[in-house]
Amino acid sequence: MKFTMKQARQYAGLTQVEMAKRLNIALATYRDYEHGDSLMRVDKAIEFSHIVGVPLDNLIFLQFN
Repeated sequence: MKFTMKQARQYAGLTQVEMAKRLNIALATYRDYEHGDSLMRVDKAIEFSHIVGVPLDNLIFLQFN
């Protein structure tokens, strides 16, 4: 099953604020990642995957609205 960043974060029971803190980034930066306004670096994507407990290849990092 594929998860968007928002779905994966919610699956892990985390808020955007909590996720930004765990990734050691600004909340605005995390929101940009989740909304597709900025691309997440690979190292942060791997860290995100570990935090939410979803394999990297099951995550969707870029969405077209």
